[in-house]
Amino acid sequence: MIEILAQVFSAGTFTQMLRSATPVALAAMGGSMTEHAGIMNIGMDGMILMGALIGVLGSYMFGSAAAGVMAAVLFGILVGLFFALFVVKLRSDEFIIGCALNVFANGFTAYVSRSVFGFSGTSGYEIDYMQPIDIPVIGDIPFIGEILSGNTALVYITWILVLVMWAFVYRTPRGFYIRAAGEKPETLRTAGISPERMKWLASILCGMLCGLSGAYLSLGYLNGTFVEGMSASRGFIAFACVIFAAANPAKAYLAALMFGFFDAIGLRLQNYISSDLTSAIPYAITIIMMVYVVVSKERRRRSGRAAAKTSAAPPAEGAGT
Repeated sequence: MIEILAQVFSAGTFTQMLRSATPVALAAMGGSMTEHAGIMNIGMDGMILMGALIGVLGSYMFGSAAAGVMAAVLFGILVGLFFALFVVKLRSDEFIIGCALNVFANGFTAYVSRSVFGFSGTSGYEIDYMQPIDIPVIGDIPFIGEILSGNTALVYITWILVLVMWAFVYRTPRGFYIRAAGEKPETLRTAGISPERMKWLASILCGMLCGLSGAYLSLGYLNGTFVEGMSASRGFIAFACVIFAAANPAKAYLAALMFGFFDAIGLRLQNYISSDLTSAIPYAITIIMMVYVVVSKERRRRSGRAAAKTSAAPPAEGAGT
């Protein structure tokens, strides 16, 4: 038991937690934008998968991981525009469009990957990927240095993006407009601002961040490797983080860290428990998160109804005399 606990709470576990949480956190921040704008985007898994492929293709074609990341971000913006075209402009059902996007992504990435790299995938191809960055002073600190140092650039950029996206949503006029587009669109329209334009902006930001998530997954997490279906439902987990965090980017990152922690624990426990069981741990935690959200909302709804009934009840006879 002591050996298992030492494995679970080792520096390697927390390092793996950061790396596993990063793609989920990036997608969750993008999903927070569309959620605030009143769009339920379940197509993030497909966005991540396409970003992963385009990142590898960009790196392979231009010989640079940075070029691959840029290509994934630009492609993510195009996918965000495509999503907004159907959901905002054509007023299609967002759930159906999200499902269609996921199905399309699976077929598209499989076809392109096999056409470019063959059925063996990217193995055997020289693809530039993100290198770990050693931080001189922090890296020398025992335990903490092992966790914070030696990660790729996108891990650190994600920390900055959490602060930037939080400030954008809650401290800037554009962020206020995006939230108003989802909560009070008619009021926003009365103020002379188009809610549809804000929904377009939210979709573009979501596509951009999901593309960045995919690029990290293939060029940072898996060292320049693309595998069919490699998003592994991370988009749905990111959506669960959005709901759990009430679309707050900072809280969504904390929820992603929780997923990353249990994912890392699952990897550590493979020496003691079947890998089929340990791989299910983070997804079971995601289900528990969603159940908690549903139960909490129902409890608040009941409390609100009880409070409304109490306030609406007539005063007792003789009260106030």
